[in-house]
Amino acid sequence: MPAPDRSLARKSLAEGIGTFALVFAGCGAVAVEASTGALGHGGVAATFGLVVCVMVYAVGHVSGAHFNPAVTVAFAATGRFPWREVPAYVLGQSASALLAAGVLRGLLGPEASLGVTGYSELATGGAFVLEGILTFGLMFVIVAVATDGRAASQMAGLAIGGTVCVGALFGGPLTGASMNPARSLGPALVSGELGQLWLYVAAPLLGAAAGAWTYGWIRCEVADVPTQVKGCC
Repeated sequence: MPAPDRSLARKSLAEGIGTFALVFAGCGAVAVEASTGALGHGGVAATFGLVVCVMVYAVGHVSGAHFNPAVTVAFAATGRFPWREVPAYVLGQSASALLAAGVLRGLLGPEASLGVTGYSELATGGAFVLEGILTFGLMFVIVAVATDGRAASQMAGLAIGGTVCVGALFGGPLTGASMNPARSLGPALVSGELGQLWLYVAAPLLGAAAGAWTYGWIRCEVADVPTQVKGCC
């Protein structure tokens, strides 16, 4: 019987810690804003961007800092991440998002907003397109700063966190600007609001794959790319 892959377990744990921080801080900010009005929309968007930035620097060298099943699948689909590690990454991300949402519910009570993503200002088709475009942009930036040797990789956390913040500023009032199936899954399961969850799984998966493929096509040179690359959210 083969020995367990302790390296993969450590990487999955790092992914879980990063995803927990993303959901706990980001969705916690949504809940605080809903109950107190202390943060404002800009404060919520900044929280999402800053927590992603911090966690990319904290564990990017351990796991690649995907924190997002759509990012993991897109990297695998473009040959930049091994498919055999995808299930462990996605499980770590999703379980941690669920745990973070559960902790928020325990701290803030059943009446608290948990940052459940939904759309009311747009039709379903429009919401799908917007989430797909936002995730396309996020993945495009991730691939650019994390896999292209000509980019300033030490700035990856700032670039990726900034992209999350911009997406949240623009798309948050319309769809929640999830860009991340795990971020939507945790609050939806804890709150029992599952009716629109499919959109927040399908649109980011398609958008991330398109973003990764597009940057791979336009880059001007072919370089050797490590299987572990910094990504996020």
